[in-house]
Amino acid sequence: MQFLCKEYQDGNPRVRSLVTETRIHLVPSLNPDGYELAREAGSELGNWALGHWTEEGYDLFENFPDLASALWAAEERKLVPHKFPNYHIPIPEHYLGEDATVRHGAGHGAGLVMGRWCLTPQCPPWQVAVETRAIMAWMDKNPFVLGANLQGGEKLVSYPFDTARPISETLAAAPRPPDDYEDDNPELQETPDHAIFRWLAISYASAHLTMTETFRGGCHTQDMTNAMGIVQGAKWHPRAGSMNDFSYLHTNCLELSIYLGCDKFPHESELQQEWENNKESLLTFMEQVHRGIKGLVTDQQGEPIANATIVVAGINHNVKTASGGDYWRILNPGEYRVSARAEGYNPSVKTCSVFYDIGATQCNFVLSRSNWKRIREIMAMNGNRPIRRIVPGRPMTPRERMRLRMRL
Repeated sequence: MQFLCKEYQDGNPRVRSLVTETRIHLVPSLNPDGYELAREAGSELGNWALGHWTEEGYDLFENFPDLASALWAAEERKLVPHKFPNYHIPIPEHYLGEDATVRHGAGHGAGLVMGRWCLTPQCPPWQVAVETRAIMAWMDKNPFVLGANLQGGEKLVSYPFDTARPISETLAAAPRPPDDYEDDNPELQETPDHAIFRWLAISYASAHLTMTETFRGGCHTQDMTNAMGIVQGAKWHPRAGSMNDFSYLHTNCLELSIYLGCDKFPHESELQQEWENNKESLLTFMEQVHRGIKGLVTDQQGEPIANATIVVAGINHNVKTASGGDYWRILNPGEYRVSARAEGYNPSVKTCSVFYDIGATQCNFVLSRSNWKRIREIMAMNGNRPIRRIVPGRPMTPRERMRLRMRL
């Protein structure tokens, strides 16, 4: 924060452009109570682990609704997308209560058991932390596009899914080639935006001074990143109910976990070098929010349309417009067929190109009113039965005359 303010005042063109064109939100600590406890104990002998939990004992990074398991259970039952959405999945009502208790099922957080949220006595209870509620409310209030939670204890970038998908009965029964990586790790489920997440993760890791120098191994174990400094969360540290998975499935935001270094509490003399290690990475990562497409969705009178759906062909994950009809969609360079859809309007489709240079492509949509709403009303008046076409010159039957009077 100090760097951005100072460089902005000093006229740094890169920082001025970033601050002027980007709405930047900074949260100093998601778990201030835990941080203070760990800081007082110091980093020796693993005391830093004390800061992993809140004062009430909650692990915030596994305390969010497990929407991934809900989505996969719905997919198994063929409910997606007609009865269960695969984006902007709503928070379960029982999770929002003041005394909400989330119950975990069979190793999966906020768990789904047979497609239902697990609320039976057989599932151990898990309370919803006040910090978790605050972050969820904050996410719902602001239309975030790109996010990162900064952590320590490792040196890598982790991206969704963090949840390991259970092996379905169909997959378990299928023969598996022994040399195929995907089949050796059937629990790994890529997001529809897997390529984009990898781009974002690489943008940070490649600009870091030491993150890709993995020849010495990881901080505590062997290198899990294939010498790239990036890894899918479910491969490295599978956990359900993570903030990254929740952000992806409930909002428009692509969120990653960035582990800045091996020492959670580096000595004061090491802070300057740690800052230099991460400075360029932080700037490069924030600039990625301007990669892809952006625009406005309006009606023919120029009025913004909120909650319109932006669909990118080939990526089975949509985003929605904000209250002002504006939207942002991070995409890798390429040419995309994009459509905008909204209730009561005819969809609009166009081709949008994304280039390698930073700067999102403007891709606006103007939607015309649809007649389907009136057609559905007429169909309902007719008992949702097909309406018989009136042939000119042919006399109407008494029943047809009666129906016409009712409609008029």
